[in-house]
Amino acid sequence: MSDDGSISIEMIQALRKSFSEDPTGKIVQNALTNGHLIDVALDRSLIQRTDATFSTKLDQWKATNQKSSGRCWLFAALNLFRPGAMEQMNVKEFEFSQAHIHFWDKFERSNCFLESIIELGSRNIEDRTVHFLLNDPIGDGGQWNMAMNLIRKHGLVPKSVFPESQSSSATRWMNASLKDLLRSSACELRKMISDGMELEKIRARKEEMVGNVWRLLCMHLGTPPERFDWQWRDKDNKFHRKGEMTPLEFSSEFVSVDWDDYVCLVHDPRNEMYRTYTVDRLQNVAGGPPVVYLNIPIMEIKRITMEIIEGGLPVWMGCDVGKQMHRKKGLWDSKLYDLQGLYGFDYGMSKRDRLIHGQTVMTHAMLFTGVDVVDGTPRRWRVENSWGTKDSGENGFFTMNDNWFDEYMFEIASPVSRLDSDMKEGLKTTPLVLPAWDPMGSLARRRGMIF
Repeated sequence: MSDDGSISIEMIQALRKSFSEDPTGKIVQNALTNGHLIDVALDRSLIQRTDATFSTKLDQWKATNQKSSGRCWLFAALNLFRPGAMEQMNVKEFEFSQAHIHFWDKFERSNCFLESIIELGSRNIEDRTVHFLLNDPIGDGGQWNMAMNLIRKHGLVPKSVFPESQSSSATRWMNASLKDLLRSSACELRKMISDGMELEKIRARKEEMVGNVWRLLCMHLGTPPERFDWQWRDKDNKFHRKGEMTPLEFSSEFVSVDWDDYVCLVHDPRNEMYRTYTVDRLQNVAGGPPVVYLNIPIMEIKRITMEIIEGGLPVWMGCDVGKQMHRKKGLWDSKLYDLQGLYGFDYGMSKRDRLIHGQTVMTHAMLFTGVDVVDGTPRRWRVENSWGTKDSGENGFFTMNDNWFDEYMFEIASPVSRLDSDMKEGLKTTPLVLPAWDPMGSLARRRGMIF
């Protein structure tokens, strides 16, 4: 290396010579230039010794499919509610409408965005929070608390009442139009604030802008029902009729999980344990409860997850889905791909360091539906994904080896009753506000990655 830090010709020549004389490097070069990394680096012995059986397995239903959208957090939440609804209706298959709750998220979140623009209207356009908001005004991602905010206000409906549309299953173009509309609206609102207009006039104009959002969403997704007629025939061929219901009445009748008693538990090794955190601007319903996390050790998250599953309920969770994953085989293991052996060097970062340096964040929400426990210790987990059934594990269900849980799991939603005394005390702390761009808000900003 030259004194000024530039790469010298001599250094390049030395590197050429070193690689050409390395027989392992040449073999790997031939393999990688003619094949896929995941095929070359896949640890065969690990595949052979991983079994897909579980001491507790809850799922007796088909996996769902979010298709070309980032609605994983909504699918995972509604999948958690499915078993109770199917049992209550005595049916083999049932889905709540993901498109319905997706409509309300887009509508409410657009309003939240415009409210933030008004609140921050006096700040310079180069302010980091303003820049962050404008960079991605609205996406498909979200959090457990955000899903509950929507259900609390707008209820749920069966999928047959509000089915998928082209734009709910493939959100790219609808999102592009909505972002254009929201940025244009933000520009106008900021000019009104800069010109010193009265807040009353600014809010009146904002209401007109929200009306434009409604119009756009109705065109793409359909108009959500105020009331609908509900009847069905169960698996014993018995006919049932509930008659006319509202979405709120339907969710009250057919959601058996006491989700109001749930809290979000995270493992964030950057920050103090047994205290609460929130993320600035991480909200989708203006005036609704904020997203609040209780930070606890990963072993405690693991224990609580195991206890909930063994108690008969699936568990909503958030993780970094793409790391050390083989989609077709439906497998996660922290050493699934031997990259260190392949490349000849070690990356060497801890989970904390990966968070700090942007190498890991929550990217996807799914549902734990099983666990394999030996002598009180979990060794692998069963996961219901929302990527459909084709080339996606065992008909849409995946196996997670326990070592992957430690490295790439970040969050679960848990009943408060599962928390110990230290955790319940931690819930009483005033949430520390993390900046809007903090990694703990990443799940709400991601598309719900599909690999």
